[in-house]
Amino acid sequence: MTPEDPSATPPPASTSLANRYGGQKHALTRKSKRLLVLAALLLGVGFLAWVATSSAQAPVTYKDIGYSTVDSTLAEVDFQVTKYPGATAQCAVKALDSKFAIVGWKVVEIGPNEPKDGADGGRTTAQRATLRTESEAVSGVVDSCWIVDSGT
Repeated sequence: MTPEDPSATPPPASTSLANRYGGQKHALTRKSKRLLVLAALLLGVGFLAWVATSSAQAPVTYKDIGYSTVDSTLAEVDFQVTKYPGATAQCAVKALDSKFAIVGWKVVEIGPNEPKDGADGGRTTAQRATLRTESEAVSGVVDSCWIVDSGT
């Protein structure tokens, strides 16, 4: 047996593992922990504020009821709008041909209404929009509705 050369010995296992996988993790300082908690709280409060303000907007929903084709240049679309009674909404109504091309389009304004004017204390009202069409329509639907900004 020959004595081993000290320069030929492999490095200790802990050094080898540190080179391969990185050094030991250091614990967060007290100041770092406080900053992380503060940042998380600020993000949480900001998120809650965003949710509160976005849901405070007056929502409007619609439901298609039916349509009728009066002639090749006129279509009627029946739909329901649900909104706060004091709000004014606008709805984009469209008539489609057999190839789903838009042949008629109209923006209808639904003004404020009294609680006695519709279902749910005036929230839901029935509407009928008459649209001029370029050719005969085979269907009519509401594309979208939105609340009109009162300008205040």
